[in-house]
Amino acid sequence: MGREIERKYRVTGDGWRAGVTKSTRIRQGYIFTDDRGNLRVRISDDETAVITIKSGGGFSRAEFEYPVPIADGRELMALAGSRTIDKTRYSVTFGDKEWIVDVFEGRHKGLVLAEIELESEDEPFDRPDWAGEDVTDNPDMSNAALAGTR
Repeated sequence: MGREIERKYRVTGDGWRAGVTKSTRIRQGYIFTDDRGNLRVRISDDETAVITIKSGGGFSRAEFEYPVPIADGRELMALAGSRTIDKTRYSVTFGDKEWIVDVFEGRHKGLVLAEIELESEDEPFDRPDWAGEDVTDNPDMSNAALAGTR
């Protein structure tokens, strides 16, 4: 089983920008969501598409991700209707870890969230000063909730 273990924080300030190594424009749509999990499609830089199935909540959950042809990704995105988010995702190096910083656009313009993926639930990591409030367990800060699925 695929497993995602991550912590999520509201970003404060622009200190993270000094560590940016790459950026990707992302459009993400939610096709199906219920109390067991969700099925989403993600199109990156309008070039590649993946479908992802996630189940569970909090910072450790099941995750399965599969590439699909971009044409299929566009059709799946249409099925999501208005349940979408737009963001630019930045890869940011801090210490010996890669952080992901998502800068949201559209109806969530101004929201900036940072995530760090971990190998285990108890793995120690250095938290940068720009990683503010821990929102890992806040269901309103999940991408699915931001897309309007709840």
